[in-house]
Amino acid sequence: MAGSGKFVAGLTAAALGVVAFLAYQANANAPDSLARNRPGVASPEPSKAKEKKLELPARSGTGLRVVYALKAQRVWLVGEDNSVLRTYRVTPSTVDPPVGTYAVTSRSRQITGSDGVPVEHVVIFTESEGTVIGFSAAVDGSRPEPDPDAKTGGVRSSRADGKALWRFATVGVEVAVVK
Repeated sequence: MAGSGKFVAGLTAAALGVVAFLAYQANANAPDSLARNRPGVASPEPSKAKEKKLELPARSGTGLRVVYALKAQRVWLVGEDNSVLRTYRVTPSTVDPPVGTYAVTSRSRQITGSDGVPVEHVVIFTESEGTVIGFSAAVDGSRPEPDPDAKTGGVRSSRADGKALWRFATVGVEVAVVK
């Protein structure tokens, strides 16, 4: 039975890869006329300011890694070829990790966070001021601002982004924390 589960997981991963490839091909081969601005229709292209904000921070390392920018409150999942696979906003914890490079040390599918909230897809990468620091998503999908008087280490994302990080950041994957 365990073998069939791995087989189904493999088929699912292959199917998702094919769908992603086909979507990429369809996007890349769309006629330019579909992308041109029409009166009353917003441009599908992001503004230069938004593009700049979404760019991978300078001096954030190379190769496969997670990049966490403290000031931008944003995470990037970066492939081995330095391509950005995904980026998203996060709600920071009250205790920031020091700028530096870490490795994922442990993961938990579901626990109770340091703020008492049930969380899932927990990816731990360091400790600071006696507080464990890691990424997670609240099971109920909430992302409230943390209590500034409490020492918390959970960097919160949406459930979808948390799941993507969980799949990407296995034990040993590098986490680069930048200003």
